[in-house]
Order: sequence, then C-alpha cells, then structure tokens
Amino acid sequence: MRLGVNVDHVATVRQQRHEAYPDPVEAALLAQRAGADSIVAHLREDRRHIQDADIRRLKAAVRKLNMEMAISPSVIAVALAVKPERVTLVPERRRELTTEGGLDAAGGGARLKRAVGRFHEAGILVSMFIGADERQLTASAKLGASAVEFHTGGYAEALSTARRIAEARRIARCARLAASMGLEVAAGHGLNLANVAAIVRIPEIEELNIGHSIVARAVVVGMPAAVREMRSRMRR
Repeated sequence: MRLGVNVDHVATVRQQRHEAYPDPVEAALLAQRAGADSIVAHLREDRRHIQDADIRRLKAAVRKLNMEMAISPSVIAVALAVKPERVTLVPERRRELTTEGGLDAAGGGARLKRAVGRFHEAGILVSMFIGADERQLTASAKLGASAVEFHTGGYAEALSTARRIAEARRIARCARLAASMGLEVAAGHGLNLANVAAIVRIPEIEELNIGHSIVARAVVVGMPAAVREMRSRMRR
C-alpha cells in the first residue's frame, strides 16, 4: 500500500508568522527519502497555508505530486500550469479548519464535469475525495474520475467500537465496488498510528494519504522518523 504525505500543516506553521520557514518543500523531500510514495498539498482558494509558489516548487522537487483542490478558477489555472501527476478534487468552505466531508460528485453538475475534462486534456489524473457512498462513487465514475479517495473521518472520529467497525465495513464495501469499476482506491482523513490498522486491512485500498498526524508527530521526532513509524505500522 502506498503512502502519500500531506505537507499542508508545515505551511500552516510558516503562515502563522509569514516567515520563510518551515519550508514544506524541505519537509516533503525528507518524507520522500523516508519512504513516502507521493506528496500531497492542498492549494486552497484562500491560500491559508500552501501557496502557489509552493506548488511550483513541489512539482519540481518531488517524484509525484498529488494536488488537492476545489474547482476554483484561480486554483484550476495553477494546476493546469504546473501539471501535477494527480489532482484530488475536494469540497471547500472558508470557515472550516480542514476538509470536513466528501465532495458532492453527484450534485457537481456541468461545472465539475468541465473541470475533469480540462484535467484529462492536460494529462493529469483526476481523483474524487468522496464519502464512502455508492451514489457518490457512481457519480465520480460517470464524471470521468480515474480514482477515488474515501473520506475516513467518520471512521477516525467514531466514539464507539461498534460505530468504528460499521464505518470500516462501509468503506470496505465501497472500496470493493470502486475496484470492480476499474477505479484506483485511496483513503484518508484523520488516520493516525492508533487507528490506521483497520483501513490498511482493506485489500482494495491502494494508497493512504495522511497529513496532520504525521506532521504533528514530526514536531516531536522529526519528519523521517514520523514517516517511517507510519510505514512500519501500515506493514504490521
């Protein structure tokens, strides 16, 4: 199973003081050397953490860049200019602290379909960040997505064992369906060393994208150690 490391929160620390450090590109290279298969960065419409220049520098520096984004015109323009290996389309609200749920692919309409078409024309793989819901999954496939990433927040934030098991089973069912439709399957949001095991055990999931917990752990032990810890837990 591949591991994508999201470096947004490195940029969050930098933007608190508008300094030149810590550098998300430096963090990304450390993560890559420690075993990350790809680097994830979310260029938000309000540019609250990752900046346009970060995306350009990341594309030049890392092996594989997965750019998270909403279908904002200014962000689409950056993606088409930089051409990351993958874009992951996500919902976005100004007041949220982080992405709070999956994309409404079923209600995305012509605007979302046009965006997917533009990325395909540019040779960029498109993934949809959706809840584990058959309706959203079917809509993502119809829109032309090559991959889906299931939002695991409901699983990660479950307050009871029974609820956590139910959420994991729901993700597993949708992962099987997605794979049967020929889609690549990824998962992410809220995953950490303590809860990643049940998601890793779902055979159809090919990739986990993890940011906050790895960056938080890196504050204590360093980025290479934090990435290696996660990789070790995933293997076990």
